Amino acid sequence: MKVIFTHFKKYTVRGFLALIPLVLSYFVLQLLYFGIDQRVMAEIEYLIGRRIPGLGILLLLAAFYFLGLIASNMIGRKVFSLIEKITTRIPIIKTTYQVGKQLSSTLSLPEKQVFKRAVLVDFLTPGIWTVGFVTGTVIDHQNNDDRLLKVYIPTPPNPTSGTIVLVRESQTRDPGWSIDDAMKTVISAGIIGPNEIK
Repeated sequence: MKVIFTHFKKYTVRGFLALIPLVLSYFVLQLLYFGIDQRVMAEIEYLIGRRIPGLGILLLLAAFYFLGLIASNMIGRKVFSLIEKITTRIPIIKTTYQVGKQLSSTLSLPEKQVFKRAVLVDFLTPGIWTVGFVTGTVIDHQNNDDRLLKVYIPTPPNPTSGTIVLVRESQTRDPGWSIDDAMKTVISAGIIGPNEIK
């Protein structure tokens, strides 16, 4: 009976956890459709006398596009820098802004595009493995032309900061993880990601 209860409890929890991303996706779609698209459609219908479904979302995407253009030029960067300076002086907003900035920095992380593969590195303490990303190789001419791996070791949960180590292939392990899986592990501080080393 205990085994059946444990089995039921285990898969009930897994089923609940599997629903979380679906529910979040549903709420995002609800927000986009009812919170933005429907309101914009109502305003446009009031102005021009007809409904244009989907126009609200198209206008939102256009707004994001132009905001991206503004943020990418010198004036936009200065404006956002000023906003950042102001928000860092307001306690609650400061924390929220920093979390959002960290998330956006992670999503646009340029190094992610040049990572060759994910590895585990025997780093700092023998027998304790750290998640790292191979970015290239170097030849060590002082040690029989050994080939060393350049490995970027990110700092959880913010992978935009970290350190670079040069290690031999024998000092690394291949966990069989994709770069995305390893990145999820880093960002979530180990909460999300692979649960086995292949």
